[in-house]
Amino acid sequence: MKSLICGKWTDAQSGKKIDVINPATGKLVDTVPSLSKEEVDKAIDYAYNAQKAWEDKSVVERCEVLIKFASLVNENKDDLATTLCKETGKPIKEAYNEIANIQIGVLGYVEKVKHEYGNMVYRGTEAGQENTIQYTIQQPLGVVVAIIPFNFPSDIFINKVPPALLMGNSVILKPASVNPLTLTKYVKLLEKAGTPSGVISVVHGSGSVVGKALTSNKKVAMVSLTGSTAAGIDAAKNCAEHCAHSSLELGGNDAFILMDDGDVDLAVNETVWGRLYNTGQVCCASKRFLVHNKVKDEFIRKMTDKIKSLKVGNPMDKDTDIGCLVSEDAAIEVEKQVNQTVKEGAKIVIGGHRNGAFYEPTILDNVTKDMEVAKDMEIFGPVIPVIGFDSLDEAIKIANQSIYGLSGCIITKDISRAIKVSEKMQCGGFVINGASFFRSFEQPFGGWKYSGIGNEGIMTTLKEMSRTKTVILKNITK
Repeated sequence: MKSLICGKWTDAQSGKKIDVINPATGKLVDTVPSLSKEEVDKAIDYAYNAQKAWEDKSVVERCEVLIKFASLVNENKDDLATTLCKETGKPIKEAYNEIANIQIGVLGYVEKVKHEYGNMVYRGTEAGQENTIQYTIQQPLGVVVAIIPFNFPSDIFINKVPPALLMGNSVILKPASVNPLTLTKYVKLLEKAGTPSGVISVVHGSGSVVGKALTSNKKVAMVSLTGSTAAGIDAAKNCAEHCAHSSLELGGNDAFILMDDGDVDLAVNETVWGRLYNTGQVCCASKRFLVHNKVKDEFIRKMTDKIKSLKVGNPMDKDTDIGCLVSEDAAIEVEKQVNQTVKEGAKIVIGGHRNGAFYEPTILDNVTKDMEVAKDMEIFGPVIPVIGFDSLDEAIKIANQSIYGLSGCIITKDISRAIKVSEKMQCGGFVINGASFFRSFEQPFGGWKYSGIGNEGIMTTLKEMSRTKTVILKNITK
């Protein structure tokens, strides 16, 4: 595939390409260009100029383009799901679910943007302003850069590109280099849906070259990035140099608290959903399992039995429950982290083996609050470290000792206690009687501490992707 720059699909001038490998088979799926800074700068210049005409389009006209895009995605869902499965290694049934979310998320933003009416301060509301009326309008930022990670490219695309376009911005999309194909196909469908030349672009290449060029360019008004905390901090620094807005959804090491009165069977089922989905490659997945010592053995036993019933295999097989990681390097990193935790004193109950990009679902027992995995080591894979505790205060202290604060959860029958814990947990989202892996398109999703800045979701993103202007009718009734 090619990059879309200045309204044309093109290869890199240098001829350099990036191989996109199917992690399950090791076979080449396709290639994309590896662009230079100069090529990225050209894309930004073109997008900057193209945005002006797009801004002049009515909200209804922009909505029509996005509605058409959603329809085209549905028409091409088989090809898109297959592409996503092959380039990412996620089970095909998960890939279909992710592609289907376009219909929910994109159309949700279309509905919301039609009701962004602004606010009015009527005359006499403030002393001295008895004859003056004030009202607000939302106007585009300009060029918005959307930097998207590998784990949920379609879902994260929904919360960046459509709302930016609906608010009248031009968008430059940078997919992850390891799996950029599905999103590149999305850009082709946006073109087909009627997005004008230059209003949507897609650039490929390394973060050190392409990412830096995008975040450092003075014509970029906003960078919306989902990725690692290190990448987010670098992007924010670059944006700060030219006062560009940055919205960052970064890493997480979410705490899952199971109380002694909690439903253990529910906890097990939620762990399958909230930790093993997408082979554990989820930012807001539960990653530290704080289990009351009275039920810890039962939880581990039932979780072990559940893992044995899951099918790990070829992601293209519709019966596969757990696929592989996005690359062999990713699996090697998980392997290193598990081995480090074992050296610190943890015990492998089940799993712990790697085969290429595949890593077995793994339970670690004897994990203590002082180990790195109980603090800031985010294992991006199907690993369940179990940390025992005796009191709720102890569990909250362990949960809050991490630098991260994306999401959290508790399993308990005492709802009063659960509400109190939700207020004490230092995180942006909290689930009661469910795993922390919860992200609806409507909710304002975002993290605390090193997990990010800002929120994404239908409730908030349209405002994030625009500027607020106050119009004053001074002395209009005098």
